[in-house]
Amino acid sequence: MSAEINLATKNLNKMGYLDLDVDPTLDLAAEINKLKKERNAVILAHYYQESEIQDIADYIGDSLGLSQQAAATNADIIVFAGVHFMAETAKMLSPSKKVLLPDLKAGCSLADSCPAPVFRKFKEKYPDHKVVSYINCTAELKTLTDVCCTSTNARRIKRAD
Repeated sequence: MSAEINLATKNLNKMGYLDLDVDPTLDLAAEINKLKKERNAVILAHYYQESEIQDIADYIGDSLGLSQQAAATNADIIVFAGVHFMAETAKMLSPSKKVLLPDLKAGCSLADSCPAPVFRKFKEKYPDHKVVSYINCTAELKTLTDVCCTSTNARRIKRAD
């Protein structure tokens, strides 16, 4: 098993997760629930996660709702079954909690479509512009944003301008 763990660890950056076989006789849900209790952890799962993940999740929802749940929970550890920007937002709203992302390669094409270095150059070129960014952007991009909106409040924010 040690060689298998070493190989999985070596391939972590390439895979995004530890690619290890799970004992088929193991009651995985029971083991996960046991660990959640022992470590004071919660699992937050986005709507698009597979049903097996949703079945063990403490909360299921959209990205913003899940991050708000993360801020409201008394758990010390938040396991975010979603993508990078969701886990980053949860960490921003819950800085004292440990936020884990099970799949390090879980990305979002929307968040990836606006790289922060490119956006920073835009801001430098147009310093008087006010920027409204969608919540589904990276933490780095949020630091360059004047206002961050959701699909629910975008019109209200635009009208307030």
